[in-house]
Amino acid sequence: MPQLNTAADIAAYIQTIYEDAMFVAREQNIIAGLVTTYSDRTGLASRSASEWSQATINTIGESDDLTSQAFNSSVISTLTPAERGAQFFLTDSRLESDPFEVQREAALELGAAMATKIETDVIGNFSSLTGGTVGAAGSTFTWSYLASAVAVLRNRKVPGPYYAVLHPYHALDLGIAVANMAQSTGQMQTPSAGDGYLGGGNLGAPLGLAGMFQSANISVDSSDDAVSAVFNPMALALDSRRAPRLEPERDASRRGWELNMTAVYAHGVWRANYGVKITADATTPS
Repeated sequence: MPQLNTAADIAAYIQTIYEDAMFVAREQNIIAGLVTTYSDRTGLASRSASEWSQATINTIGESDDLTSQAFNSSVISTLTPAERGAQFFLTDSRLESDPFEVQREAALELGAAMATKIETDVIGNFSSLTGGTVGAAGSTFTWSYLASAVAVLRNRKVPGPYYAVLHPYHALDLGIAVANMAQSTGQMQTPSAGDGYLGGGNLGAPLGLAGMFQSANISVDSSDDAVSAVFNPMALALDSRRAPRLEPERDASRRGWELNMTAVYAHGVWRANYGVKITADATTPS
């Protein structure tokens, strides 16, 4: 039998071909453009929001004296800044041997990670909104949930604009509802989603929404439920005290470079009753 010469005979000499390493998938950041933002201070001093007391209009007789009423402000919310950060340490040998532009890629990852952290921190306050509660754990997200949230805000005399930010699986429920309606009428035009914006136009405009967005940065709990929200921009706040800053530092004794990413910011509810939280099922579709 003739001897076969195969690739297996030289397996130890065949080099692996490495394509460019890929970054982990990250959601696009949208929330900073939809909430109240501050960037006029530095340092760690807290920032508080106050609300004036209301006047009571009474019926008075022709010769009655008016009675003075108190007119004072009271603190309704406080933002407390904190510093966040992360570091990569790259040795000289790693920089000299890595087939990729590892220092540049590491810097990009640190920036993306910080942006995601800020986004998820702000969105995490949806569950603390007190303007109203719509939906229920385990339920299917519906258009009536959105309409109800808007109606609750209007009834509370909360001024517009109103924005809706939905978990992607909540947006999916709305898309399925639109698709089913389109199929029943013979018009198969379903909403699209891009850059976090839901629909080619503002599908929520008839409900009174200035915009509808979706974000995978909304967390899902252990019961597969998620909290989406409809809110006025003043419901939530992001207070940036020091913008994300990348600082490389040489550590000669360790023979390498530190890449340090830090930022100082505060986040939280600002006028909690200016937003409505919507709870519904967010089970991964199959």
